[in-house]
Amino acid sequence: MKYINTDHLRFLLYEVHNAEELLQYERFQAFDKEAFDMMLDTAKDLADKEFFPYYVAMDTDPVRYEDGKVIAHPQLKNIIKKSAEIGWIGASFDEAHGGMQLPNTVFGAADLILNAANNSAVGYLGLTSGAARLIASFGEQSLYDTYVPKMMAGDWMGSMALTEPQAGSSLSDITTSATPTDDGHYLIKGQKIFISGGDHQCADNFVHLMLARIEGAPAGTKGISLFVVPKYRPEADGSLTPNDVTTVADFQKMGQRGYATTHLMMGEKEDCRGWLVGQPHLGLKYMFQMMNAARIEVGLSATGTASGAYYASLLYAQERAQGRRLSKDGRKNPSQEPTLIINHPDVRRMLFLQKAIVEGAMSLLLDCTKMHDMADVSEGEEAEKYHLLLELLTPIAKTYPSEMGKVAIDNGLQVLGGYGYCMDFPLQQYYRDIRIMTLYEGTTGIQSLDLLGRKITMKNGAALQLLMDEVQQTMEAAMMYEELKPYVKQLGEKLAVTQQVLQHLMPYAMQGNHERFLADATLFMEMASTIVVAWQWLKMGTAAKKAMLAGGGAQSNEFYASKLHTMKFFFKYELPKTLTHAHVLMDNEVLTIVGEEELIR
Repeated sequence: MKYINTDHLRFLLYEVHNAEELLQYERFQAFDKEAFDMMLDTAKDLADKEFFPYYVAMDTDPVRYEDGKVIAHPQLKNIIKKSAEIGWIGASFDEAHGGMQLPNTVFGAADLILNAANNSAVGYLGLTSGAARLIASFGEQSLYDTYVPKMMAGDWMGSMALTEPQAGSSLSDITTSATPTDDGHYLIKGQKIFISGGDHQCADNFVHLMLARIEGAPAGTKGISLFVVPKYRPEADGSLTPNDVTTVADFQKMGQRGYATTHLMMGEKEDCRGWLVGQPHLGLKYMFQMMNAARIEVGLSATGTASGAYYASLLYAQERAQGRRLSKDGRKNPSQEPTLIINHPDVRRMLFLQKAIVEGAMSLLLDCTKMHDMADVSEGEEAEKYHLLLELLTPIAKTYPSEMGKVAIDNGLQVLGGYGYCMDFPLQQYYRDIRIMTLYEGTTGIQSLDLLGRKITMKNGAALQLLMDEVQQTMEAAMMYEELKPYVKQLGEKLAVTQQVLQHLMPYAMQGNHERFLADATLFMEMASTIVVAWQWLKMGTAAKKAMLAGGGAQSNEFYASKLHTMKFFFKYELPKTLTHAHVLMDNEVLTIVGEEELIR
């Protein structure tokens, strides 16, 4: 069964985001377009053979906690082994760190393929890669030598250990402690919850990148340090010794049931050892490297999941016959054969909505990964430009695919009707799986506060201005084509409305009334992300129109016509919703801020 459109990925890579531009930089000199294509083909082959066939099985035979151990589906061991064998865990790492220096843009496209095939399996690899990169970036050479090669080889897995029961997403309130010793390590004591990929039988060791407070550290986030805390600590002779890290439970979730989510206890025997990464009290700063990458990864996972659901919905609609098309007099002819449901306008609307969300989100994510690459290979003001753009777009790239991907899959359930609710069909699993992605790496509310409260105001709005410049360049390119001019006009009008909203909200921030400024941050996120994805669709529409007029494009004219049609759908059905958001955001009535009288009862 089809779960992703690789032609669309290649269209995005080469015709929309110009991934070949990266080949001019020294970092990517070892590659060419054929090598990029080979990476996509390798990912698709791996997904077809090792990931997708076990997607349902990893849900029906989920991770469980049994006799003090976490037991995952046995196929996970094969997935890790096969992925490590082709160098997938460290594919984008520097060659000096054992990687391929594959552009993040191409890796992101391949990651979409794997996530569309089996979203539960990919997280194990992504967390291990992120943890290894964190050690490589900030840890001493001895830490790198001890842990990273084993992680790259897939023998040891990594995790990101932040959350605690009493603190949740408020990292300033974590209490896990780190006591220095004379032997160069710290004694760690505390507990962590919701640790994705934190334990299972398919790896020999788990390397937790853990936030903790050194005794006497400043309060709040300024007092947090980062530690390597392994489940088993390696000894000089190569043996492994239990490190007083105990898995006490695995959370049973409504979705992603093949993905372990553990509760860890450290230091119950006063012998949990951790090794400081970098300097004391800079742990949260270091961790943001992994957190920001993880937010993009969540966006990729949500988009891949919604892609799988879209193609399952499309297949059903192409095979299911039900009802009859209306005649010109508005009646149905019962003597006619039932028509395929894909011929009903409302079913087509739901399918186009799924397609518009999925393909728009893919474009946004690959744009972000390209910005990451450009920030790495550029210098000076250009590097700063791409860094600021990526900072601004990261909360959107995490939120839009997870929130609107959920909407897309919900429409897929409608396409299947009652069968969509049944375990015999995969839509219910896709829906259960994507629901967690609005919560991973900071809930939608937290991402929205970050967007409006930090990123929009960052460097006096410099990032926002850079984004406006990028959108303006796209609009100018689209104005070359008569067919696209109405859509340029629509996008321009919505950008103007966004400026009005910010002019309305910013005085609250300047007056110090931050609670009022941020009260409807989630609505601002919905508005801004819809406009950003409309920008992506205008990019795609422009590339498609250019290819159609030039003739001889990489894809068929039917393919490019589909992009134009879906762009028009997004502008008709989705973009106008931003006006409702703007109306609410500029309404002066306050209904959600705590007042003198408590009205929620």
